[in-house]
Amino acid sequence: MITGTVKWFDPVKGFGFIVANSGGPDILLHVNVLRNFGQSSVADGADVDVRIQHTERGVQAVEVLSIKPPEHTDSSSLSDLAHMNASDVADAPLQPGRVKWFDKGKGFGFLHVEVLRRSGLSDLQPGEALALRVIDGKRGHMAAEVLAWEAALPKEDG
Repeated sequence: MITGTVKWFDPVKGFGFIVANSGGPDILLHVNVLRNFGQSSVADGADVDVRIQHTERGVQAVEVLSIKPPEHTDSSSLSDLAHMNASDVADAPLQPGRVKWFDKGKGFGFLHVEVLRRSGLSDLQPGEALALRVIDGKRGHMAAEVLAWEAALPKEDG
């Protein structure tokens, strides 16, 4: 197992790279490995635990074990979340949702791009199933946290 930070990930290209905390070459992260974890994207700067494999072409992630969203310090872009602490959001129940549309270039659609980044994701695809924590914002209900559906399901023992 290797712990590292996502250097960059491009869901359109279908891959990105991880920098291991222990040093060494960049680790290829393919979208199929990420999908096996239940996500179709990951935010740049997210901390990840992965299992790796050394190949003739370099080091590749073969399994994602965990993803921790990048630290955020600027909450000015989401004034509705500025007054909330992490426990307020964590106390909101998970609700199922499905992406209707999302425009990463505009920074909104199904939810605000900053919420996506804080949740450790970088993009969403139409039809993608998600679990959301919804709060009452200034203009009504808003997603404050989003999880890939598979990541939100309780883990089975055994």
